[in-house]
Amino acid sequence: MTTLTLHATGPVGPGEVWERYAVPARWPEWAPQITGVEVPVARLAAGVRGRVRAPLGVVLPFVVETVDEAARRWSWTVSVGPVRMHLLHWVTEGPDGGSTTGLRISGPAPLVVGYAPPARLAIGRLVRPLH
Repeated sequence: MTTLTLHATGPVGPGEVWERYAVPARWPEWAPQITGVEVPVARLAAGVRGRVRAPLGVVLPFVVETVDEAARRWSWTVSVGPVRMHLLHWVTEGPDGGSTTGLRISGPAPLVVGYAPPARLAIGRLVRPLH
C-alpha cells in the first residue's frame, strides 16, 4: 500500500471549489480523466454508490465514504477490478486568497503512481476558472 498527497492552489474561492467537488455532475468540467458520472443523487453524501466513466470506455464503481460539508472534506473508494484505491479530498482558504485543495491517494503503488499525473492536472484545474 502506497500513499501520495498532492496539493494545488489557485484563484477560485473555496466555496466554488467545494461546489465543484460536491456536485458529481460537475466533475468532468475540471477532471479530464472523468468523462461522466453515474450517481443517484445531485450532491455528495456518505454511502452513495456510483460509477465514473473514464476515457476508452472504462467504467469504475465507487462509494463515497465520508462527506463533511462544513470542513469541505470528503473521501471515496474507487474499484479498479478487484483492487481498491482510496481518495481523500479537502479544500481550504489559499495563503493569498483563492483556495488550496489537497488530495491523498492510497492504494497499490502502480495505481497510485499511475493516477498521480492526471490527478495533479485535475486538481490544478479545479482551483482555476473554467473556460
